[in-house]
Amino acid sequence: MSDIDLAPLQAELSRFDLQGRSGLLPALQAAQRLYGWLPQEAAAEVAKALGVPLADVHGVIEFYSLFYSEPVGKRIVRVCTDAACGLKGGEQILSGLCARHGIQPNQTTPDLSTTIESSPCLGLCDLAPATLTVDDGRWTIGDNELRPRSMVYGLSSLLTSNCGKGRAATLAEYGAYPALRRALELTPEAVIAEVKAAGLVGRGGAAFPTAVKWEGAAKAESFPKYIVCNADESEPGTFKDRVLLLDDPHRVIEGMCIAAHAIGATRGYIYLRGEYPYILPVLENALSEARAAGYLGKKFDIEIRLGAGAYICGEETALFESIEGKRGYPRIKPPFPTTNGLFDQPTVINNVETLCNVPLIFEKGAAGYRQIGTEKSPGPKLFCVSGDVAKPGVYEVPFGTTLRELLTMANGSPVDWLSGSAVNQSTEQPDSRITEKLENGLQAILFGGAAGAFATPAHLDVKLTFEDLRAAGLPLGSGVVMVFDQSRDLRQTLARLGKFFAHESCGKCYPCQLGTQRQMEILQRLANGEWQMGDSERLQDVGWTMTDASLCGLGQTAASAVLSALKLGLVKL
Repeated sequence: MSDIDLAPLQAELSRFDLQGRSGLLPALQAAQRLYGWLPQEAAAEVAKALGVPLADVHGVIEFYSLFYSEPVGKRIVRVCTDAACGLKGGEQILSGLCARHGIQPNQTTPDLSTTIESSPCLGLCDLAPATLTVDDGRWTIGDNELRPRSMVYGLSSLLTSNCGKGRAATLAEYGAYPALRRALELTPEAVIAEVKAAGLVGRGGAAFPTAVKWEGAAKAESFPKYIVCNADESEPGTFKDRVLLLDDPHRVIEGMCIAAHAIGATRGYIYLRGEYPYILPVLENALSEARAAGYLGKKFDIEIRLGAGAYICGEETALFESIEGKRGYPRIKPPFPTTNGLFDQPTVINNVETLCNVPLIFEKGAAGYRQIGTEKSPGPKLFCVSGDVAKPGVYEVPFGTTLRELLTMANGSPVDWLSGSAVNQSTEQPDSRITEKLENGLQAILFGGAAGAFATPAHLDVKLTFEDLRAAGLPLGSGVVMVFDQSRDLRQTLARLGKFFAHESCGKCYPCQLGTQRQMEILQRLANGEWQMGDSERLQDVGWTMTDASLCGLGQTAASAVLSALKLGLVKL
């Protein structure tokens, strides 16, 4: 037992005691801010204040990777070693830092000054290699940036019109929620009909029709009803929601307000991933501005919940469990969230990009919105481009843009990927950065993130729409486009993907719990040049078993990229 002063914690906990168990995550985060970790006495005090069994409190602490049950350093350095950062030397940075401090990864120096962690994706893939340092409550990205600044490009500038300026747009700059004003002139049924006419589908990966969700929750007879923004952007290669929240927070708030009017919700939650702590003050300020202006606080209000490090909480029902103060285990469906969601009440959950499309629909009207994109894939789409390109960043393009056109934009010049050269259309020489990036030519593109699939140069003229990508056997997913040139050893990339899923599996269902471990072991053998006879068959057997038998989307897609790489012959066995 450590000798700690509980008085400051008791004062903090007075803010959460009325929330009961649903206040558990913020209460534990408050305790960890005070003591740097979660001693037994602090956990017991939290349990007593919230009326939660101490065993359950410890179960939650052990589940989330950003909670510490042992002392850690005053300064915690998290080094991303996932796919995009792995290409740029993430492992070398990790090993160099550890050597400098005389420790191994995920260890703390004897004087408790520094902890160095190998971290899953930090959502900074466009800035790779990325590190996030937490030092006495201050966050540093890379060497000295307190706020990551991403480049934003595109053929259109609708969702990202306020992005890329290096600061958040104020309410005065954003405007007096004009889309909400138009929506409030309509009945809730008419609002849902407008969203349905616009053809908006979810931008988080599942592509479920947004209006169908809203309609189901609106018709549910139980109250209260909730709007939840899924901002747990944890898919490796994805960082678009981070940019939207940092640069234009009022757009997602306005989208949530319109959704609340449509279904009759009185409460909203923004669930922000734990690796994005620097976004928290930006969102809090924007919510304060919205309350002061009268958009929030009367009929509808929004609370932020900061996650604590768990990829599985991007799954909607696991996210509900987390808000409710539990381990982030996915629920069995049915029942579905529209009738039995957060706190077992009717709930609409949409991701950040989806909600940011909602104001655009009411600014342009459904017919105007459908003028963007294609008939079956209307609207603009954000793509997260990283890896071996000259200009990584967020790209806003209309659906129907080809992969070749997108990658040409990302290299600042028309590209002949097959020959690995930039096309010179002027008397000027190609940018040296571009030719350096292209000298090895294109090998593969990872679509949709770790849970996605690989494309090859044969796919360059595929249109970026739901229907065209589906026909090509590729998932749009969360908008990840990670590029690998011919110099890259994809065996190493697959090993990183395998390690990611083995680390992030929640363990609730056996196919995923065991399958991700076996997959990681086989892929590590492949990366080490220790391939065994029959490993190809083993990977496929494990992969299809997880796909067919896992409880949620994590296990169902944990082998997708691996199986596609084997099918396309991208790794030599």
